[in-house]
Amino acid sequence: MARTPSVMTPLGKKAPDFVLPDTVSGKQLSLQELKGKVATVIMFICNHCPFVKHVNPQLVQLAHDYANKGIQFVAISSNDAASYPEDGPEQMKQVAEQMGYPFPYLYDATQDVAKAYEAACTPDFFIFDHNLTLVYRGQLDSSRPGNDIPVTGEDIRTALDHLLKGEPVQENQRPSLGCNIKWRES
Repeated sequence: MARTPSVMTPLGKKAPDFVLPDTVSGKQLSLQELKGKVATVIMFICNHCPFVKHVNPQLVQLAHDYANKGIQFVAISSNDAASYPEDGPEQMKQVAEQMGYPFPYLYDATQDVAKAYEAACTPDFFIFDHNLTLVYRGQLDSSRPGNDIPVTGEDIRTALDHLLKGEPVQENQRPSLGCNIKWRES
């Protein structure tokens, strides 16, 4: 498993718009439809990555914990399903249902959305405020497979709690680390 860090896109960037298919509902969903009143958490994940499998239960817990607070979670997989069939839309739907994802799990077949967000790894996290301005990018927390640190979502929770209090999010942020996004061959 390749250990790839986040790019750490500059804060203040506007969220690139998108319309992608939700693998569970089959509907085309846009960022404008999905955005939260307080914040929107965009998570680039996939099915096969051990880093994502490691944090999956916490992603579900986080979304439940913040669901009624104006914070919307959105998961996107941009991996090349031709080379990684486990990350295809049908398998995404199965994982979403099995894990009980309380958020849409969108498929970025063209990989254009991942490129627009400068996503580099799975998982890669981006938090946008109510104006869809980037206020956080980086890790969920310091836990990684095999490092014996509990998965708590601490870094994301801290950023979201600041937004809920109307406070600025700390700019000292640590990159996420995970499997590289599986780009299609050109």
